[in-house]
Amino acid sequence: MKELLRPARLAPGARVAVVAPSGPVPEERLQAGLDVLRGWDLEPVVASHVLDRHGTFDYLAGTDADRAADLQRAWCDPEVDAVLCARGGYGVQRMVDLLDWDAMRAAGPKVFVGFSDITALHEAFATRLGLVTLHGPMAAGVDFVKNARAQEHLKATLFEPETVRTIASDGTALVPGRARGVTLGGCLALLAADLGTPSARPSAAGGLLCLEDVGEETYRLDRYLTQLLRAGWVDGMRGVLLGSWKDCDGPDRVRALFADRLGGLGVPVAEEFGFGHCEGASTIPFGVAAELDADAGTLTLDAPALR
Repeated sequence: MKELLRPARLAPGARVAVVAPSGPVPEERLQAGLDVLRGWDLEPVVASHVLDRHGTFDYLAGTDADRAADLQRAWCDPEVDAVLCARGGYGVQRMVDLLDWDAMRAAGPKVFVGFSDITALHEAFATRLGLVTLHGPMAAGVDFVKNARAQEHLKATLFEPETVRTIASDGTALVPGRARGVTLGGCLALLAADLGTPSARPSAAGGLLCLEDVGEETYRLDRYLTQLLRAGWVDGMRGVLLGSWKDCDGPDRVRALFADRLGGLGVPVAEEFGFGHCEGASTIPFGVAAELDADAGTLTLDAPALR
């Protein structure tokens, strides 16, 4: 797996677009997130349909066409330096094939941030644009607007990425060892759902696979993992980082599942890496060469996430 193109870091005064490619956005949380961004001396610009709600399917932030248009317009605007997702939920898979990837490629690289349902866009940005993206807190996310640690780690990644070359966890090694590879991953359910689509990676070979999820029963996590295993998608991966499993069946049960499904693959597996649906979530760049030390609980990037 090759490293991807790193976009430029942000500077004070940078213009950042906020889009909602998935679920509807609570206005109070959006305003709180915008205040955080303004406090960083950024200029947030809210896309036209961020506060929309679909007339029939109220789990969507407006129509598929409008959500896609917002993202494409923001990405292709030469005065926008970064695109931040407002929140996850569900909906990216309905709009991702409506994007004009040729136009977005022609617009050049810029920073993209999001997680959860946004996993499908991380995959698409990697395969269609060959671009490093940031798996990190979203502008209207509850774990962002109320948590200083999540804010500071994202801010450092955006403005001073050389200061966060090593990302440390509080967990232990499920499977000990070290491995080198290129980071990728996201929400386990979305990675499984993305298999076979036009924007999915053909495999995780050569990668350090980052996995997290929220609100899933163990049998469902088992099903997603088994799907990736049966499809051969994880063949040749170099290591695994396990993030948060908020509102799943409990740490012991989830740990037993990962030991069962991943423990025999012959790659190091690090637990409790502190990214995803958790308080103080770290920002993890996808598409960057790095070394995982599962025993020490560290991921060390070969180069800063952003230029």
